[in-house]
Amino acid sequence: MAFDSLSAFLDMGGYAKYVWPAWGLTLCALIGFAVWARMERRQLIRQLERRRRREARSA
Repeated sequence: MAFDSLSAFLDMGGYAKYVWPAWGLTLCALIGFAVWARMERRQLIRQLERRRRREARSA
């Protein structure tokens, strides 16, 4: 095993102040992209529904 204990793992050989923020930023970015994609999808569905209703009225 690479680390002898949980505290050694969390310390990351002295590089914890660089490693854990990098993990945190990555996680935030992934969550942000997922939220953004979901919002874009909802907006697209609404636009398509409005277009469908508009075209149904004019036909």
